[in-house]
Amino acid sequence: MAVAEHSREEAGPAGRRAAVVFNPIKVEGSKLREAVERRAAAAGWGETFWYETTALDAGQHVTAAAIAAGADVVMAAGGDGTVRAVAEALRGSGVPLALLPSGTGNLLARNLDLTMDFDEGIGLMFTGYDRDIDLGLIEITRPAGAAAASGADSPAEPASSTHVFLVIAGLGIDAKMIANTNSKLKKAVGWLAYVDGGLRALPELHSITMSVSIDGEEPWRDVSSHSVMAGNCGLLPGGILLMPDAKPDDGVLDFMALRPKGPFGWIRAWNKVTIENGVLAKSAAGRRLIEISPDVKDVVYAQGTDLRLRLDEPQQIQLDGDEFGEASLLHIWVDPGALRVRV
Repeated sequence: MAVAEHSREEAGPAGRRAAVVFNPIKVEGSKLREAVERRAAAAGWGETFWYETTALDAGQHVTAAAIAAGADVVMAAGGDGTVRAVAEALRGSGVPLALLPSGTGNLLARNLDLTMDFDEGIGLMFTGYDRDIDLGLIEITRPAGAAAASGADSPAEPASSTHVFLVIAGLGIDAKMIANTNSKLKKAVGWLAYVDGGLRALPELHSITMSVSIDGEEPWRDVSSHSVMAGNCGLLPGGILLMPDAKPDDGVLDFMALRPKGPFGWIRAWNKVTIENGVLAKSAAGRRLIEISPDVKDVVYAQGTDLRLRLDEPQQIQLDGDEFGEASLLHIWVDPGALRVRV
C-alpha cells in the first residue's frame, strides 16, 4: 500500500489548534505546557486544548472530546498505553496523532523512526507531515467471570470488547513476561525490566493448544504454541526485530508463533529474532546466508488480514506491551490506513 503523506500547510489557514492528551504520571505537566505553548505561538497556532488521562479514562474519552472541540492534531504524551488509547479514539477521524514518547517502550515512535527528544517531538507536532498507517484491531472474548482488563473503557467490561493496537498483540510467553514485570523496576531501568519479567515467567512456560483460522480458512487448524503474536510493526526495544517483514502501511498483519522443540529450540528461536532478523537481514551477504541456512521451524511466520484463535484454556494477552487480562477467543484483523500520524 502506498504511503500517503500530507504537508502541514494542507490542514487549513492560520488559527489551527492542537490538543494534548497527557498522562500526569509519565509527564511533568507544567514543563509540557510551557514548551507546547511556546512552540504553538511560534508556529502561529491558536490556544492549545489540554486533557489529562485518569484511572477510568486512559485517553479514549478525552480524545473524543478534543476531536469534538475541533482540534487539528492530537498529541499523546505518555507511555504506549496512552498512545494506544488516543489512537483508538482517532481511528478513521482524519485528525493526526502526534507523539511525545514518554514511556518505557515507545514502540510506535521507534517503528516510525521518530525522535525521542522532548523539544523536537513537540516541534514536530507543528511542523511535521502526516502519514497514514494501518491499525490492528482485536475483539477479545473473555472467559465467564473474568475480571476487567487493564485499559478497559469501564470498570465492568462486557464479555466481548474491541480495541486497537499499533504495534503488537500477543498471548503466551510475551503476555506472561509483561504480567510478571515489576512496575518499580520498570520505572528505574526502563525496558530492561522486561528481562526480569521474562525470568519470572519461566516457571509458567508451557505449550498452549488452540484452533486457528487465517483469512477465513476452513476448517480451523488445531495447533500448539508457546506464544502467538500479531504485528502491525516489528521492532522492539533493544533493536530486536521480531517481525522483519511487518510494515505499518502494507494493509496486512504479520503473525508469529514460537514453537521451540526442547531447550535448544529456545536458543534457535532467540538466534532467529536477534542475530538473523536483527543483524544478518540488514546486509545483502547476510540475506544470502539466511537463504542457504536450514529453516528454523521453532519460529513460524505468516501474513494475513484476519486471524481467529479459539483457546482450549483462557490465556493472558497483551496489547502494545500492556497487560490486558485473559481471553478465551480472539479475533484480530487489520484496518488499512485508519490512523494518520504526524511524522
